[in-house]
Amino acid sequence: MSFFELFKNSYYMQIGELQSNGELIDPGSVEQACELILNCKGKLVCSGMGKSGLIAQKLAATFSSTGTPAFFLHPGESLHGDLGVVQPNDVILLLAKSGESDEVVQMLQVIRKMGNPVISLLGNPDSSAGRMSTVIIRASVSREADSLNLAPTASTTVSLVVGDALATAVSEKRGFQPENFALYHPAGQLGKRLLLKVEDLLDTPEIMPVCDENASMTELLEAVTRPNQGGAMIVNQKNEVVGLVTDGDIRRAILKFGNVLERDLKDIMTANPIAITRETMALDALRIMEDRPSQISVIPVIDENKHPVGLLRIHDLVRAGL
Repeated sequence: MSFFELFKNSYYMQIGELQSNGELIDPGSVEQACELILNCKGKLVCSGMGKSGLIAQKLAATFSSTGTPAFFLHPGESLHGDLGVVQPNDVILLLAKSGESDEVVQMLQVIRKMGNPVISLLGNPDSSAGRMSTVIIRASVSREADSLNLAPTASTTVSLVVGDALATAVSEKRGFQPENFALYHPAGQLGKRLLLKVEDLLDTPEIMPVCDENASMTELLEAVTRPNQGGAMIVNQKNEVVGLVTDGDIRRAILKFGNVLERDLKDIMTANPIAITRETMALDALRIMEDRPSQISVIPVIDENKHPVGLLRIHDLVRAGL
């Protein structure tokens, strides 16, 4: 067999085991497990030995990032003092294939005395771990996905999918929204898209790139050049933004008029430019600047009185990772 044929055999075998296990899962057990997790006043303690423990660590991270505080507890370390982290309001989520590992069984014996409910994702519901569980959800496979039927492959895949399905079901019932997810992932792409506002990206130059509408072209060039923000906002006597001149506007004016110093400012400025506020979401600002026939490279930021606050550059949005 080629590598790809061996790969496909393992791939589709795991899909088949997932489908077969799905038919074994009791709906009532899922409902009970989700209710326990949703109503948990403490934390969800995820645990498992070996490869099941690695899946339990991943599930702890998934639950935590979707609104259910969770952490991983190693069964072996739990027997040497770490059980002290388990508090009365915590719920235990155990992953095990055989349910007979010495460390797992001993840990559950103590947890049963502590009175914490135990949700077990088990390959063998009739195991010692199963007898000490409050709720059992089947995570069984007929065989592993390697040719020797030894390496934890299909069994860990099934446990992972069952655990993720529990996490997503609880998250939806909890009313978890993208904004909540972003709050827990501020450095990620989604976090930036949902949390960043224009005010988070504005530079604070010592000199605001602003010029009076009656100023000379020389004064305009000074206003554009000193802060070096790619343009200048044009204001009237009430300090309201009534125009915008960018570096590109000046270049185009030179090509059109030659000596721009002899022109009036109104000849080259964009009157009544599109503007945004500090509270505008950065992603919305990006859309305003990009979703048009000709992209905007800088955009005025104004307050409720149309007074200038700053200039937002497309560069600022790119630098922020949007």
